[in-house]
Amino acid sequence: MSATHEETIDTQIALWRDFMRRRRTVHNADVDELEDHLRSQIDELHQAGLTHDEAFLVAVKRMGNLDSLSREFAREHSDRLWKQLVLPGTGSSGDGRETGDGGTDLAVVLVLALGAGLATALLAQTDESWIIRLVSLTTLPFVAGYFAWKRRLETRVMAIAGGVFVAAAAAMAWLPFNDPDGQTEELAALHLPIALWFVVGLAYVAGRWRDPERRMDFVRFTGETVIYYALIGLGGGVLIAVTFGVFNSIDLDIDLIIGEWVLPAGMAGALLVAAWLVEAKQGVIESMAPVLTRIFTPLFTFLFVVFLATVVLTGRGLDVGRDLLIIFDLLLVVVLGLVLYSISARDPEAGPGWFDYLQLALIVSALAIDVLGLVFILARISEFGFSPNKTAALGENLILLVNLAGAAWLYLHFIRGRARFKTVERWQTRYMVVYPIWAASVVVVFPLLFITA
Repeated sequence: MSATHEETIDTQIALWRDFMRRRRTVHNADVDELEDHLRSQIDELHQAGLTHDEAFLVAVKRMGNLDSLSREFAREHSDRLWKQLVLPGTGSSGDGRETGDGGTDLAVVLVLALGAGLATALLAQTDESWIIRLVSLTTLPFVAGYFAWKRRLETRVMAIAGGVFVAAAAAMAWLPFNDPDGQTEELAALHLPIALWFVVGLAYVAGRWRDPERRMDFVRFTGETVIYYALIGLGGGVLIAVTFGVFNSIDLDIDLIIGEWVLPAGMAGALLVAAWLVEAKQGVIESMAPVLTRIFTPLFTFLFVVFLATVVLTGRGLDVGRDLLIIFDLLLVVVLGLVLYSISARDPEAGPGWFDYLQLALIVSALAIDVLGLVFILARISEFGFSPNKTAALGENLILLVNLAGAAWLYLHFIRGRARFKTVERWQTRYMVVYPIWAASVVVVFPLLFITA
């Protein structure tokens, strides 16, 4: 082999090693072993008549894709998986850049979690109105700060994210939330976290928001963070219950300490820990998305189909109150999240299968329920007029309607072989920007639109 060819092969193998080292279940010794096997394959293929470039590509293909290799090593070295979440070792930023060791990550997260917890606990000592307005601003900036450090964000991106947080704080402090029922303040408190979560997303994708793959990564991250946060919350609930029991046994009342300090601080800090766990486990254990979507998609589809069939067979219209309408809207949001999560977990190059038909059935049934909800909202508006709550519900149902209708149409085209699955994915990632824009408009515009003189 000539010196030039040796240099070319060495360069290609160096890039291959770089990719392999990003898989946390594959250690340097493993990569060395695989490299020996790869070089042996390249020599055999070259002797069989292939060029060096062709031999390299065929040898890598024969060894299998990186995900399969990572899973194989995970099975053989399962003791490494959870240790690597907390023990020092080289990490990956999620966008392919090395960011230091797991011990440093954990230390940074704990400091930020302590900061978020303390800020939230101090906020809990203030007026209830300020708690409602500012609680997301004592937590989400710390999450964004973690990813700013983790991704080594450019100054420009950090300035944008920081500017949005400052503007949000100013808006919540100075906007005139003085409508008679206080609806605009409640709506602002509910929608501000949605808008600010996308600022966290900007930090998560390292400013590459225009990249559809990075936006889909953020969808996966969001879904798994919710799951981890819920699990941490369950564990925290057990811990608090035990704490009450222990101190009550010695007749010591700690209700005030737990309620005003420990609980708010714990809820804020847990979000940092959940985000870190999701980030840390990438490349260590497989995503939960494929499993969860296959469990809950059939269940939600069955629920919606049975509900719609009941409405048709009994002839009952959607004569429900405001609380039930809110439940329907929350269900639609959950379904949308499930659809996004399913798309993020699917191989975009695979052809249509039975699960795609089930997914289409879920979307169509959710669309039908959305239409019923819109009819009911419009009926209430025609009878009682516009209010902040009804206007927000109308806007959110219309936004969901467009999203679900577009997804249903593209899914149908994909199943019939008239479009690639990438078109479905692209629709969802492009439409995502509508949600923070709407949430921000509810926070900023509604208090001015429904102002009381």
